[in-house]
Amino acid sequence: MMGVILSMSAILLVMQTNAVLGEVFTALSEMEGLVTTELELVRHLDNYIQEEEIRLKQLKRFLEEYESMYQEASEDVSQYLSNPVNAYLLVKRLTSDWKQVEEVMTQNVGSIFVKNITRYRSALRFPSDEDLTGAAVALMRLQDTYELDTHALAEGKLLGKKYSRQLTAGDCWELGRQSYNNGDHYHTVLWMGEALNKLEEESNKTATRQEILEYLAFSTYKQGNVKEALQLTDELLKIVPFHQRGLSNIQYYREILHQQGEIQFQQQHETAGANSTIEPFNTSKLKLTKPSGTAGIPAEQWNKYERLCRGEKLMDPKIEARLRCRYVTNNVPYFFIQPIKMELASLKPRLVIYHNVVTDKEIETAKKLAQSRLRRSTVQNSLTGASEPTKYRIAKAAFLQNSEHDHIVKMTRRIGDVTGLDMATAEELQVCNYGIGGHYEPHYDHARKGEVQKDFGWGNRIATWMFYMSDVEAGGATVFPQINLSLWPQKGSAAFWFNLHPNGEGDDLTQHAACPVLTGSKWVSNKWIHERNQEFRRPCGLTFDAEM
Repeated sequence: MMGVILSMSAILLVMQTNAVLGEVFTALSEMEGLVTTELELVRHLDNYIQEEEIRLKQLKRFLEEYESMYQEASEDVSQYLSNPVNAYLLVKRLTSDWKQVEEVMTQNVGSIFVKNITRYRSALRFPSDEDLTGAAVALMRLQDTYELDTHALAEGKLLGKKYSRQLTAGDCWELGRQSYNNGDHYHTVLWMGEALNKLEEESNKTATRQEILEYLAFSTYKQGNVKEALQLTDELLKIVPFHQRGLSNIQYYREILHQQGEIQFQQQHETAGANSTIEPFNTSKLKLTKPSGTAGIPAEQWNKYERLCRGEKLMDPKIEARLRCRYVTNNVPYFFIQPIKMELASLKPRLVIYHNVVTDKEIETAKKLAQSRLRRSTVQNSLTGASEPTKYRIAKAAFLQNSEHDHIVKMTRRIGDVTGLDMATAEELQVCNYGIGGHYEPHYDHARKGEVQKDFGWGNRIATWMFYMSDVEAGGATVFPQINLSLWPQKGSAAFWFNLHPNGEGDDLTQHAACPVLTGSKWVSNKWIHERNQEFRRPCGLTFDAEM
């Protein structure tokens, strides 16, 4: 921007010179003034060239960084993007970082290039600001669910293993800013604090201390740390003495401390004044309150959900000891030749895992058919039955019909053979892919009392079958908080359970969730099977949960 200002100054000087030229030549005294004008033009032009050289050096640095990132990503795109930090940085490079590049370019002839890029936006895929927000929120979700240390994450480490290059102070600042914009002051403090510490280590600054302190001070106060907020605001005012909000806030913080009887602290703080030294910002000394999960889910249940996602063993050992594995045939002639491997994962509700029930070829066919049709996953509004996107389900899905490929027919037929249920009243095969921090918070597949579900005319969803179509390096478990069960994705296996009791009432113990994917890509496909046509295949007994 400085370059533009300088060039405009030069233009104005030229315009002024031309405006009075007709009157200047009549007197040497007036002509002498033009020498001064020319000197000013030379000085401004020299400054402008220097600014342009600085701008070009900036662009070269951007180019080197983008080339470096691209080379790293292109070696193995899938492996690179399976790391959530890399995925976040890629989105960030193509959103907020690219905006910085555009700002530098549009200071001069670069605006022409930007216009050309704009023309291609319909053909090229550019992430939106919403994508940047989503990627940042996903990292926060992973950080909370898997108890990831902020500094380790900023260093590119996940669960003690180095996965990516470290984040810059600017990267951390952007994560903090996104959290702040979402009203999440807990993560704002964590990431602005990390940005502040990283800034001290950087030779080429990627953020400013002022920018960081503006967010950090207020969010520290919002988390209940008034003393620290006062100190940070005081530091901000040393940099920008007339910062309007800072001046207002520091007075407010002093009033709060005075009301709390913290007069001694105020005196010590004022005495320290200019003699205070900059020390590393330590969030461990602060009182921080992590935001709760989705509204409506009790804190205790949310905590259990996260513990199961982390792989903590919560199931009663006595119950676990009764679980068995065996071969089953279900009186299907083909299975007498090749029995199905069945693992009993839960007794009540009865939940089983079938191993090696889908082939690699079938998986690849399903993924290929779904790939171009993947759309943001939706959930059905419990009041209206309408499908709508939501923050508590982050994935993309596509539905496949049996008529699309013989492999889909075989997968559907196999589900019917294994479960003994009629597939004529099952929904189309839903193929899902979970990306950065992809998850689906605790929910039920069946419609509960008072809820509205899409009406196929087949009744409620009596059962769920889920194929696991990929292994996941870390995270991505399917957990059942009510029964303390975690199922880990294993390519080629499938999970099956009944959502309803034999009498048609919903089984609340089947509440389940898809944990956030920490590293890797998670592919699943599922069939929701409905009540109609199952009357004689799963008849009810004399009690609500009795099997015939």
